[in-house]
Amino acid sequence: MIRVLVVDDQFLIRAGLTGLLDAAPGFEVVGQAGDGEEAVRLAARTRPDVILMDIRMPGMSGIEAIERILAGAGGPLPRVLVLTTFDLDEYVYGALRAGASGFLLKNSGPERLLAAVTAVQGGDALFAPSVTRRLVEAFVRQVRSAPAATPPSALGMLTSRETEVLKLIAHGLSNLEIADRLSISEATVKTHLNRTMTKLNLGSRTQAVVLAYESGLVTPGG
Repeated sequence: MIRVLVVDDQFLIRAGLTGLLDAAPGFEVVGQAGDGEEAVRLAARTRPDVILMDIRMPGMSGIEAIERILAGAGGPLPRVLVLTTFDLDEYVYGALRAGASGFLLKNSGPERLLAAVTAVQGGDALFAPSVTRRLVEAFVRQVRSAPAATPPSALGMLTSRETEVLKLIAHGLSNLEIADRLSISEATVKTHLNRTMTKLNLGSRTQAVVLAYESGLVTPGG
């Protein structure tokens, strides 16, 4: 059973998402929040597996809520799936930095919603690799003039295989696709990724993707 917290300042959207999730087998909505402050409180109390998080809300934004939830979580961290209209604004980029695990278009159909929640709960970054590439490349173009959060020299801690896996993750490949590409097991891919995230002090797979672009390991369109 995947336990989900729904966060959106629009009642009809919250109600629609809640109704869909509760009607689907294998999902349980453990709470609804209309703003960031309520989301932080409910996340601490209900300890959901996945949080569907709106970004633009009155008061505390979704980005700040993500940061507080992940910083204050005890035990396994919840996966945060950002609800977005996908207009590629700075709020979405901020969610990447805050540690969001994935992105869901607000006009997505029911099957895609359920698949997205399942994917991030299972450890995948985004439910559609094409979204990963389009979003991150736009993000990198916008912040290219800013100092990188992690300098390229930090990547020197990685082994050649870990670097190779990080590159493929940044290109939007799933663990299974990477395993096929490198002729290794999916479990080995996960091991390389976990070691990479530990060495670079990263909290999510999505942050690893951003770092790969910001550091120049992977270039937009490359």
